[in-house]
Amino acid sequence: MLTLQFPQIYCPFPSMLNPFAKEAEKHTADWVAQFGLVKSEKARERFRRAKFAMLSSRAFPTAGRYELCIAAEFNTWLFLLDDKNDESMFGKMDYLQMVHSFVTQILQNNHVVAPEEGMPLAESFANLWKRMKRLGNASWQKRFVQSMTDYLDACLWEVGNRIEHKAPSVADYIEKRPYTGALFADIELIEILENIYLPDEVRLHETVQQLALACNNVVCWANDLFSFEKERRQGDVHNLVVVLKEERGLSLEGAVAEAAAMHDAEVRRFISLSETLPVFGEEVDEELQRYVIVLKAWMRANLDWSFQDTARYRMNITETATGNWVLTRI
Repeated sequence: MLTLQFPQIYCPFPSMLNPFAKEAEKHTADWVAQFGLVKSEKARERFRRAKFAMLSSRAFPTAGRYELCIAAEFNTWLFLLDDKNDESMFGKMDYLQMVHSFVTQILQNNHVVAPEEGMPLAESFANLWKRMKRLGNASWQKRFVQSMTDYLDACLWEVGNRIEHKAPSVADYIEKRPYTGALFADIELIEILENIYLPDEVRLHETVQQLALACNNVVCWANDLFSFEKERRQGDVHNLVVVLKEERGLSLEGAVAEAAAMHDAEVRRFISLSETLPVFGEEVDEELQRYVIVLKAWMRANLDWSFQDTARYRMNITETATGNWVLTRI
């Protein structure tokens, strides 16, 4: 493992940071304390070091202060759910089913019902949803509800595989990974947080749909590259490197190289799609360009936050002048 050579990865998009970043970080810390989401001093220190709000501040670079705080709270909520999930052997089915149930009740009926252990997550999510609904119309709300349902269903799929000691195929993993990362929910937030409104004919256009999927894949596959060693140690098979290695009989170095090549191909696919967008008219085209900028910001934010802000991975990463990133183990 010590001699494993990491390939370079490609991500040529510019770094961006919302001017309200510090305010969002302070606001999110207060929000977490308000709902008792982090209880012990050890957990509070871990939360302070994680700097979850910085990811949203990089990913939503032109959102207003109020809107950015919603993004920061939402992504913090997702991270804290993920951490709670990891504390119980990568997530227990009954715990995730409880979360699925109370999130569904909140989204559909504005009703908070959860056992004591789930109340902090349930009440904080209800608080978030109440403010999101003020910003999004009925059509947007329906799309966000679906994205959250897809995310929680995908989490249950992962837990089911772990219970059955079943490794997904590469094809199944690639199909499910965009949902397990919850990034489609964040992409839905672009409309209400960045005030970018795309007509249905634009939003549902195949090219625009593929742009969102490519962005999602880039973020998730990069994370798989950064975290595969930890997940292998834990026995978790839900990682692109791991499923490639197992299904294709690759060496670990070969699987890492294949995952990096897939990541880079997806970055280039995104660039190609963004350079050949259909024409919808001057005003709509300007909105679409703003949408593309936020998707680019998300891909770059994932790298900047992972290695500059939170330093949650045991490796260094250095950007080159050509848009390549050099990974080295610490």
